[in-house]
Amino acid sequence: MSSAIKTIMTLNMNGIRAATRKGFWDWFAPQDIDVLCIQELKAKEEQVPKEAKPEGYHRFYHIAEKPGYSGVALYSKVKPDAVHVGFNSVDPDVDWSDMDAEGRFVMADFGNLSIMSVYFPSGSSSDERQAAKMSFLARFLPLFNRLKDEGREVILCADVNICHNEIDLKNWRGNRKNSGFLPEEREWMNQVIHENGFVDVFRNLYPEKEQYSWWSNRGQARANNVGWRIDYHLCTPEIAKSFESVSVYTDSWFSDHAPVLATRK
Repeated sequence: MSSAIKTIMTLNMNGIRAATRKGFWDWFAPQDIDVLCIQELKAKEEQVPKEAKPEGYHRFYHIAEKPGYSGVALYSKVKPDAVHVGFNSVDPDVDWSDMDAEGRFVMADFGNLSIMSVYFPSGSSSDERQAAKMSFLARFLPLFNRLKDEGREVILCADVNICHNEIDLKNWRGNRKNSGFLPEEREWMNQVIHENGFVDVFRNLYPEKEQYSWWSNRGQARANNVGWRIDYHLCTPEIAKSFESVSVYTDSWFSDHAPVLATRK
């Protein structure tokens, strides 16, 4: 079944209603995407616009308790064998109540393949949120590893809210003490990729390419391409070999993030 899934897109919409008003679904319709992972819905399910319910897709949501906040979704042409909403559904022995209240996790199983749509916390607003982010990272890596160790192929589509290396953001020198590029966050990425063997599909295919996926709304960041690459496809090693390209769409703007499309052979 996983062989039927060739195109996997991830996008932080910064509000599904706002992205809809900006024409996302008109652009999406002819793209022939097999799986779409969305972060930051900022809507209850009953508030999802009718345009955001395209025919031919199964849709699954994890909605935040707080109105207008967070939330993730996964759209799939292929009907999954199973769908898991909330971290507690796949990791019941760990207390995820804080993050599940924020609507951050949907995972769909297609045979031996699991695809996740995950919205990692940002720590930029306060020390308390940075602490919550680090707690999230400490809990997430064992879950990620367990799925791999169980023999599942996994594709994590996520706004990770971390740049791994200097090439991943324009002003890296000025951001070394800022959330998203802190040494401890980058070390976590090192653990994921270098110590535990997961693959950053984009960087694996394009080791020296400067490409960003998020731009601040402040100043002229977008016009001057002063961005960060924080939206990832992170995969188990074997399925990572099946990807032939990753593209970041910047010709039109539906969000402060760009759609990131990974295509398999």
